Amino acid sequence: MSNTKLFSIKGKVQNYAWGGADFIPEMIGIQKEDQPYAEYWMGAHDNAPAKVGEDQFLNNMIKTSPETTIGKYINDKFGRLPFLFKVLDVKDVLSIQVHPTKVEAEKGFARENAEGIPVTASHRNYKDDNHKPEIMVALSEFWLLHGFKPKAELRETLVNVPEFNDLTEVFDKEGYYGLYKTVMEYSAEEINTKLRSLVDRVMPLYNEDKIEKSSPDYWTAKSVALNPEGADLDRGIYSIYFFNIVRADIGDAIFQDAGLPHAYMEGQNMELMANSDNVLRGGLTPKHIDVPELLKHVTFEETIPNIMKGELQENGLERIYKSPAPDFELSRISISKDDKYQYTAKTAEIIIVSEGEATVVEGDTSISISRGEVVLLLVDANYTITTSSDAVLFKATAPVK
Repeated sequence: MSNTKLFSIKGKVQNYAWGGADFIPEMIGIQKEDQPYAEYWMGAHDNAPAKVGEDQFLNNMIKTSPETTIGKYINDKFGRLPFLFKVLDVKDVLSIQVHPTKVEAEKGFARENAEGIPVTASHRNYKDDNHKPEIMVALSEFWLLHGFKPKAELRETLVNVPEFNDLTEVFDKEGYYGLYKTVMEYSAEEINTKLRSLVDRVMPLYNEDKIEKSSPDYWTAKSVALNPEGADLDRGIYSIYFFNIVRADIGDAIFQDAGLPHAYMEGQNMELMANSDNVLRGGLTPKHIDVPELLKHVTFEETIPNIMKGELQENGLERIYKSPAPDFELSRISISKDDKYQYTAKTAEIIIVSEGEATVVEGDTSISISRGEVVLLLVDANYTITTSSDAVLFKATAPVK
């Protein structure tokens, strides 16, 4: 390998059904087609590795020479690039989901391999052996479901929504677990029967634009509106009322650890997670739902949402969003004409421009990047970033002690 430690890379677009039409194509500068653009992956996941230059992929580049790409510390600790960096454009409500711990992911992956279930099978729960904590920073007003409401607030919901009144006693006696298990085990017929009057009540208000996004009624109606007429109602509607509805504004971050149930509902964000694609789903999706497996992994306790503003560094240019995850660290770099951001990479770093343009210089290599363009810096890269006007960049890396 040459001594070059700075490369242009191109990620991989994922065309999931819930994605938007415009944001990602416009950001990364590709021709828009008649399909959704949900995620832009920038990483080394074997299912969709980033392309480095013209002739290699990041996963193979790291496997070929781990200590000169990600460094000895990260290679010894993880044996791979430990994070996956993404741009997301959420047009429609995603599935209710939870991610397993590292230990449970390893066990589940090995078990399904032993059972001979293909990794690509639609009914497979574990696509790899890794956990998937994740952090997001909003690029727009962003709405999500995030963990169970505090006990008093959830009980008030059960009392105030007529269709949930019969669940109050269940919650009082059996807590979060008993409540969630009860609704997740309802048959399709029971869900249709129990929720029909709720849906019939909120849909006209939604269609007349009379519901605020802070109300679970709004997201229930929006999710139902996506389905064909006459389709079964979705058990995920219960989660919309049981979980915290969180609004994140531009620059706000939120962390979601293993076991915390959540769902993205609307907006654009930068997302950084452990290098995994493991998702256990709980509703609002046509994809595979395994209720017994899901219930094993949900953290059944109240969640007080923690909106993070990031910690401004001494240079006054970089804001780091700290999390307990050892796999990744996400930061936002905001620079103006007279600024110079300088750093020495402790492991591989991936940087994308979200606004403006910038020039990255490392040794004899200089790369100019504009909105949506991405560079890779290898371990020990000693680099600078400057701009001729103003620029905002997001950097993904992993903490190194």
